[in-house]
Amino acid sequence: MELSGKTALITGSAKGLGKVTALALARMGCDLVLNYVSSEKEARQLTAEIEQLGVRCTAFQADISIRSDVERLAAQAQSWSSSGCIDILINNAGPFIRERKRFADYAVEDIIGLINGNLLGVMLLDHQLLPGMRRRKWGRIIHFGFGHAGEGRAWPHRAVYAAAKTGLVSFTKTLAVEEAGDGITVHMICPGDIKGLNKERSILEVRSERDEESPGGRPGSGEDIARVIGFLCMHASDYLTGNIIDVTGGFDPIKNSIPVT
Repeated sequence: MELSGKTALITGSAKGLGKVTALALARMGCDLVLNYVSSEKEARQLTAEIEQLGVRCTAFQADISIRSDVERLAAQAQSWSSSGCIDILINNAGPFIRERKRFADYAVEDIIGLINGNLLGVMLLDHQLLPGMRRRKWGRIIHFGFGHAGEGRAWPHRAVYAAAKTGLVSFTKTLAVEEAGDGITVHMICPGDIKGLNKERSILEVRSERDEESPGGRPGSGEDIARVIGFLCMHASDYLTGNIIDVTGGFDPIKNSIPVT
């Protein structure tokens, strides 16, 4: 299989987009390290499901917004890997506050948590795992953003989250250039507004449904995201790096935001 012998770490992978991505990579022959904060039951269930596909799988608890947790997760994942390193890192986890409010109305703790979870924690985990990728002269790093993040536009009432993710855009492009010579590619996937259970559904399951907010007509699914990630992780995708890829069906989360008064 395409990714046989490789090990992937996916943050926030007990449920949602991370879960579907883990299953997709497992079907490509990749061993999996799952990560969760509080969804231990779901992580254990997914571990068993992935092992039924004939690959190795484990799950570790860690909060990416906490530096010590990032360091512990990196150490655990690399120790568990049969090669002693992680080949594929999917940075899916990231806190999000759904309530719309102006920046001045955020609690300081929320500001720090959003920045740590969506930017700093991602950078620190990359930093922990890059040496192993460099030694093996092969690696795939995927960051998660939001639709149109690469444009760096204003996103009223999402100031902190948007600042963290657009900062990650620049970091993604910079890291891609710095690490290309060591066979490491770096990209950002920017999902559209994939809601609720659709995060774990297939394209076939949502194709017959209608989403009035989607220019593409149908809702997005977890498979839409996982298929792109699987392609970027393939060996022959090594000429692609530094891309900010919108997987949105044409949906614009900033334009479609409803302002508060």
